[in-house]
Amino acid sequence: MLRLRLALVLVALAATACRSAPQPAESSTASSAPPVAAAPAEPIRLTIVGTNDLHGWIAPLRTSLKNGVEVQEGGAATLAGYVARLRADNPNGVLWLDGGDLFQGTLASNLSEGAVVVDVYNRLGVTAAAVGNHEFDYGPVGPSPVPAKPGDDPLGALKARIQQARFPILSANIREAASGQRPAWLGNDGTLLVAVHGVQVGIVGLSTPSTPTTTNPTNVASLRFEPLAPAAIEAAKSLRERGAEIVLGVMHAGGRCPNLANPRDLSSCDMKDGEIYSALDALPPGTLDAVIAGHTHQAMGHFLHDVPVIETYGLGRSFGYIEIFVDPTSHKVLPDRTLIHAGIPVCAQVDATSGTCDARKLKDQAEVRLVPATFLGAPVVPDADIQTLIAPALARVEQEQHRELGVSVPVALKRDYANESVLGDFIADSLREAARADAALVNPGGLRADIDAGPLTFGDVYEVLPFDNTVAIVTLSGEELKRLLQTAYGAKKGIFLVSGVKVTLARCPGPERFQGVTLANGRPLEPAKLYRLAMPDFLARGGDGLAPALDKLPPGRIDLGLSRPGTFRDELIAYWQGRKASLTAPSLGRIVYVDSAGECPPAPTP
Repeated sequence: MLRLRLALVLVALAATACRSAPQPAESSTASSAPPVAAAPAEPIRLTIVGTNDLHGWIAPLRTSLKNGVEVQEGGAATLAGYVARLRADNPNGVLWLDGGDLFQGTLASNLSEGAVVVDVYNRLGVTAAAVGNHEFDYGPVGPSPVPAKPGDDPLGALKARIQQARFPILSANIREAASGQRPAWLGNDGTLLVAVHGVQVGIVGLSTPSTPTTTNPTNVASLRFEPLAPAAIEAAKSLRERGAEIVLGVMHAGGRCPNLANPRDLSSCDMKDGEIYSALDALPPGTLDAVIAGHTHQAMGHFLHDVPVIETYGLGRSFGYIEIFVDPTSHKVLPDRTLIHAGIPVCAQVDATSGTCDARKLKDQAEVRLVPATFLGAPVVPDADIQTLIAPALARVEQEQHRELGVSVPVALKRDYANESVLGDFIADSLREAARADAALVNPGGLRADIDAGPLTFGDVYEVLPFDNTVAIVTLSGEELKRLLQTAYGAKKGIFLVSGVKVTLARCPGPERFQGVTLANGRPLEPAKLYRLAMPDFLARGGDGLAPALDKLPPGRIDLGLSRPGTFRDELIAYWQGRKASLTAPSLGRIVYVDSAGECPPAPTP
């Protein structure tokens, strides 16, 4: 019996072992299966936001249309709402670069010498900005735009803004004229190195070499502005030696490519008119991976020599951004993945049909119905903190803006940078008569807005003439006046406005454009006779390319107007109020054209 029980136990154990043993076929299959491959890492995406030429426009531009609807374009609070959407779309992956000319241009900015703009940019979280030529316009701290007494620092206002900014203001091509060293007051060598999503990104700032002729030359007499390309090459090399894997340029220099439909189509680009083209032409491939441009107030969103470049029309009314994709292992740019998004309008509300707030596009539309703007699939929410921040400055502006001057404008006075204009002729006539001069000369770039019909306000005049120039009187012989005008019209700075004389030009811009000058009544200038020519002191100091003609004048012939009672703007207002007459448009015809041989290139851009 004992033997039988023992046998049954052994049989049961054998059966259990057979059931629990692994199957030979299954074991073989499992051991030979390949491991599951990990999904490849996605490229790293960087979003580069680009703005330029704000010129103090922290508030939106408001325009009333014929149907009574008011549209608003731009404004810092609304722009912040757009960038907030980009930051939500790519958390911690957004860089914001500004192409310069932050300040000069509006009462809000000029009353604080740009301080309110820096407060706004600090709040916006701008990464870096370039030094623009108009950053030098304010001169010393205080009301005078140029040094007026011993000890005045012509760079004082800009130095104060640099100290205030929580972002670097960059220029790698500015040097001290005396020593050749980088200015210590910039606080940097013109570059910045930051880490974004683990990628080392270098940023180099550059300023237009034309700065001494496009700001008051007195304020930058101690500085030298070097060519763009060599400075960019040197700065990019330094950044890469310090570990930069990508190098971006933020450049106060630009061009013009108005057709934004295809970033590879350069047929709309005016290659002969724009510093950006010659600068990029001279750069070895790979020097810069993208560029935020400025200065020309023209649209760009194109690949130039395979470098993505964006620029806007300025004044805070649009922006652009570039998406750069980087290999996650090598940290090399994947150029085929780069995307350009250019010319995005800044709108809190848009027309429901056309999707824009651009008053120029809506002015003739029969019906305009405004709805909240959306961007990247969500509503654009203006930044309430910025609205609160700028409210005191705008309240002060409001008080000045609507102060009526006691004169009216029966018909709108329009400007035109590339042609003789009603507004330009009117300003030149007013200047000549107010200064009791024989003739007057006004640069078209000094007129920044039109004057609409209706009661004239201080704000209207300020928008046209935002620069705190004085009225200068230059005494020239007839022959010297002729040479001065030849220099002016050969400088490719648009069509200078004149009063008291009539000028003949060839249609094509360039050194040979000037053909001759007579007095307004058609009589020739007397070569040896002295004439008093009124102009903004910006021109009398050599601005807009006039230095070669003025530097040859005998001492004492240039009165910069420092002892006169007010600014250029103040003197014109006093003159108009003293006349107690409506501001009527003069007849055109003081610029006469003769045909040029061959076809003219496109007109210059302001």
